[in-house]
Amino acid sequence: MSTPKTNASEANTPETAGTRAPLPPPTRAEYCVIACAEAWRGAGEILASPMGLIPSLGARLARLTFAPDLLLTDGEALLVGPDGTPEGWLPYRQHLELVAGGRRHVMMGASQIDRYGNQNISCIGDWAHPRRQLLGMRGAPLNTLNNPTSYWIPRHSRRVFVERVDVVCGVGYDRAAGLGGAARFHRLGRVVSDLGAFDFATPDHSMRLASLHPGVSVEQVREATGFALAVPDEVPRTREPAEAELRLIRELLDPGGARTREVPEAAGG
Repeated sequence: MSTPKTNASEANTPETAGTRAPLPPPTRAEYCVIACAEAWRGAGEILASPMGLIPSLGARLARLTFAPDLLLTDGEALLVGPDGTPEGWLPYRQHLELVAGGRRHVMMGASQIDRYGNQNISCIGDWAHPRRQLLGMRGAPLNTLNNPTSYWIPRHSRRVFVERVDVVCGVGYDRAAGLGGAARFHRLGRVVSDLGAFDFATPDHSMRLASLHPGVSVEQVREATGFALAVPDEVPRTREPAEAELRLIRELLDPGGARTREVPEAAGG
């Protein structure tokens, strides 16, 4: 497997750091990238399957900095480097072995998600007569039962964070508890939204507020969530991007600034 051409240390060497102008403060979108990247911290040699722009930037940033053993996929048949260039072939049979053996961590989207991490991407409303047809089940049931899964939600609202999903696509902790060995690889890592990051580190595996993006309050998150969220007494802020990480995001990974169109807030704090 080839070594990435650029890494965090190269992006901010002593020779270049002193000659560059100070960076503008991180944007909300960049805090979201950082929060998504953290989903793969300590993952080791595992296949990262990010779905969507911000998760993809997060996985590629993690690979370039603190998670060099990550394998990145183009979503089809190739393993790729952080710059998108091919570095290996991923046959479909091998891909299924990685999925079924718990050696992949996918970050999906969610049209609805509830307190236990049940996810819906199929339809809104009654199954027999839905008000809106969405993607369908896709691979969500097998993803959540066979490998670690996280979620990215660019617009945190009560329409998405609901008391009960209309259709269960991705399996949450309450349902997985009754599946025995079939759910031995079930693990929900984190949920990242434009307001903060969330996990399931509670006694009953209900969703907990793990960090707030700068400029966001606990009250704002509670107001935008359709169920009673577990909130610790002290909620940390999503960590600050290092200067080298910001340069990687802005100069290498997303120089066109597409991230700000997905999360348009001007600043994170």
